[in-house]
Amino acid sequence: MFEYFFLGIQQDIKLAVLAPVVCALFRLAFIGVYRPKKRLAHDAKRIIRCFQFGFWWGMDFNAYVFLISMIVVSIPAAFVSSYYAVSDEVRLVLNTAYMVILYTAFMGKMIFYYHFHDIFNSLVKLGKNADKMNFLDIFFNQNHGFFILLGYIPYVGFCVLATQVLLSVPSIPYPVFNDPWIQYLFNVVVVLCSIIGFYYFRFGGTLRHANKPERDTIPTIVKEDDFLSKAVVDDLVALEMALKYPVQTILTHDDATSEKIMEPLILKSTESDKLILKNFKHIAAGPRIHTPSHIFFVVGESYTQSMLDEFFDVLHLTDRGKLFRNNPHTFKVENFLPAGLISQPAVTSLMAGIYDCQLEINETNEFWHNSLRTSLPLQLKKLGYRTSLWYGGSLSWASIGNFARAIGFDEAYGGPDICAKGTPSTWLGIYDHLFLEEVAKRIKADMTVQPTFHFVYTTSNHGPYTIPIKKYGWDPDKIMPDAPESLRRNKTMMVNMGTYWYTDKSMFSFIEEMQKTYEDSLIIATGDHARRVYNYDGSIIKRTTETLREKFATSFAMYHREFTPDMFANNTIGGHMNILPTIFEAIAPKGFEYYSLMESFFKPIDRVVTPTHWMTKDRIGDYREQISQQLIVTGDEVPVEHDSMQFKKERDAYCEITGWILRHPELLEPVEKLLKS
Repeated sequence: MFEYFFLGIQQDIKLAVLAPVVCALFRLAFIGVYRPKKRLAHDAKRIIRCFQFGFWWGMDFNAYVFLISMIVVSIPAAFVSSYYAVSDEVRLVLNTAYMVILYTAFMGKMIFYYHFHDIFNSLVKLGKNADKMNFLDIFFNQNHGFFILLGYIPYVGFCVLATQVLLSVPSIPYPVFNDPWIQYLFNVVVVLCSIIGFYYFRFGGTLRHANKPERDTIPTIVKEDDFLSKAVVDDLVALEMALKYPVQTILTHDDATSEKIMEPLILKSTESDKLILKNFKHIAAGPRIHTPSHIFFVVGESYTQSMLDEFFDVLHLTDRGKLFRNNPHTFKVENFLPAGLISQPAVTSLMAGIYDCQLEINETNEFWHNSLRTSLPLQLKKLGYRTSLWYGGSLSWASIGNFARAIGFDEAYGGPDICAKGTPSTWLGIYDHLFLEEVAKRIKADMTVQPTFHFVYTTSNHGPYTIPIKKYGWDPDKIMPDAPESLRRNKTMMVNMGTYWYTDKSMFSFIEEMQKTYEDSLIIATGDHARRVYNYDGSIIKRTTETLREKFATSFAMYHREFTPDMFANNTIGGHMNILPTIFEAIAPKGFEYYSLMESFFKPIDRVVTPTHWMTKDRIGDYREQISQQLIVTGDEVPVEHDSMQFKKERDAYCEITGWILRHPELLEPVEKLLKS
């Protein structure tokens, strides 16, 4: 009986070799595809250490290949001879299934990195409420999904063959001792070694759980390289960390814990209803401009600040946006943080006036029926504005229709609802120029005298970039004649950049038309978040990696014909949450009460704090990676400072506010009731 077990665990050990080898090959492929150009070529020591640590860290999952095979196959096969006869076939199936999981995770990470330039992070949790058809569209049309699926065939064939080869390697015969006590002792030693060996590899080359590889123990030589510090993480480990991201734990806090965390921002509540938002009540100083008949809050999908920087002028992707920004009556901020890393939390935060904190408040039933005091449309209604949402996609996306109407929008329009049937669209929404033309047409046809607030949100600047941009004027040779030829001949990059150019043109054609039609209008132009547009291949700037500013800063500019530069306190940094108070301090009568987490741009701003990033006048930091960089526009490399974090207590307090509200839905009230309070 024990002979079967002894021979069986040897087969289990052989199979355990394959998973880390495959993971190493995937790591090598990841580095080969995504490594920054002109780097790592002569950095063998750093790369070797990356693979060494990655191997041991990956055993956090890969060690279970041995354990599961031992428990499911070797132990029962030791008692059932008929099962032992087919045990290798069972191992083949189990091992191949795990190899398929590794391939799926690897391809998922490759796609995720392509879009977000990061390994799996907490954004993956937001996918459950995303547009699944858009996912499919991007997968097949932008990320070569057909070939990824086709790749399963040779990959599975390789894994089956490799497994069979490993299983065919001769095993050590079971030794037989004359003394039965020695035989029993040998058997016990084999069992104990099997258990100890599993834990030794499971804990990354140690028997102490406290010493097992973790993110905090990545070797300094690897951690100093931003890219390798990501490449060292195996795909399943990265996915596990992403799914365990602790932001959701704020929903489990009790009130005492919350009040302690919120102390940096909140005065301890003494009211029975615990109205924490009373701490963010502001009194308007008085209007700085005449009340505009129209306010246009235009949010461009992925409209990124980096393309507005001077050293990318040669690309001419943002010429229309720069005309708007260079108007003497436009206030702009070139170091501007979004409220969320992707569309949903960014837009939700802008509307609601609190950070979404990736808690998806827009998908919460209470927010489909009630609003809160910080809501932007609700507070504009108090000033007499009619409020309208215009979204290029379907109002079912992220439940934006339900959410918008509940928090204070009088009307909500989706692109497919207002545009003619058959109007060209992506899975996300109607092509920007067609959508905005229809919005402009409807706004101009509206003869209502009541002042109106328009929140306009586009969709086209998003993968898989299938819009026929050449049909709409995109010609790289004419638009960017001075750009490096190697860049202009890169078809993938030209589709990427061309879509950005198309968005800039569409967005500011609409804005210019509204400026001319409604000369007294207040216009805000921003992006929901940033995205990589330039490939950092050394063709325009020497640097082959993007800075934190380029990776995360979105754009912002604000226009009114009565604005003058001296109004805005020489502010050079800001964020999405500074927009709401700026609107009210610009137009509200003296003494008007409004609610805002942040101060307006009419006051000096010395820091910006979001759930994921922080910024001062000279640095920008990432809370997730605990890194920071100098806040500078340069084509040279910018050093990264590790273990660098500022304003964390303040950041935690902002997140806790949202958690508190979600745990106390009774604080949410219908718009009609809040308008009377």
